[in-house]
Amino acid sequence: MGTAARSGDQRVIRGWLRKTATVIATAALLSSVGVAVAAAAPVQAPISRTPAGGADKLSVPSSMGSIEVQVQWAARGGSAALYVLDGLRAPADHSQWTTDTDALRQFAGDDVTLVFPVGGRSSFYTDWYRPSSTNRQATTYKWETFLTQELPAFLQRFGVSRTNNAIVGASMGGNAALMLAGHHRDQFTFAGSFSGFVHPTFPLWNEAMRAAMWDEGNFNVDDMWGPAADPAWHRNDATVQAELLRGLPMYVSTGNGLPGPLDLPYGVGNTVNAMSLEAMTMTATQMFRDRIAELGIAARVDIVNGTHTWPYWQQALATARPMILTALGVR
Repeated sequence: MGTAARSGDQRVIRGWLRKTATVIATAALLSSVGVAVAAAAPVQAPISRTPAGGADKLSVPSSMGSIEVQVQWAARGGSAALYVLDGLRAPADHSQWTTDTDALRQFAGDDVTLVFPVGGRSSFYTDWYRPSSTNRQATTYKWETFLTQELPAFLQRFGVSRTNNAIVGASMGGNAALMLAGHHRDQFTFAGSFSGFVHPTFPLWNEAMRAAMWDEGNFNVDDMWGPAADPAWHRNDATVQAELLRGLPMYVSTGNGLPGPLDLPYGVGNTVNAMSLEAMTMTATQMFRDRIAELGIAARVDIVNGTHTWPYWQQALATARPMILTALGVR
């Protein structure tokens, strides 16, 4: 490589490092947002089982114990499904998508089942190496196994397809949605990331995640994917693994960190936090966008005015909805 090329590469690296110079300082703010199942003959999901805007609660067996899942059944008994992943502070008793957005009403008339896994805070919806050693976690997180094996097998009993699903996620769930779809193309036909940290192997970002996970439950990132050089980090990085996403319909969105009317109800302090976080996700999204452009991989990538808050993810889901329905073949 010539001197000019090396100099150019160094300038690019320094440019990205300047953009992420505040990663460690703002990492702790990330938390502000937020075995096998016995085979059974599939049965048709009851039509109109839940009212518009409502959701059933299912208790699904898993290697982690019983996992609660909120479900809004397809309006006309169809088999397609949309999995919707939470953020870092995922509550133990409900999905924030069902309380902090109008996701249920957005899809109330559509022939697609909405699936909201409950819990998994600081999990990044991945299979961990071992239980977190810093908070006496009783079981090892195995969210990839749950979302791609145990839960689909359980939902199949209600007539939900194991092969015609879409998946989206916000913040912590954004990169996870892309990676789950990338590694399980036989299950997912669409993926969406809203304000996701889609390049976790970028320098210093593993330390940002460490600080965030410690703040949200004293979880130890080393028990998730090991040290930064461990192959698990690369396996779970959407930018590094972009080739796995070739041909998959995708919508990736982020705000630019500039506050707008949707931030006003949250107060000045929360808005400042959300601005810092969204500046980070914008940087990650730009790197992801540049990577897929380099590889010739198609995706819709939007950078809009906004911060790291639920109202913007509600908007992102509304934007993605026509793409999701098309990918699932739902009319």
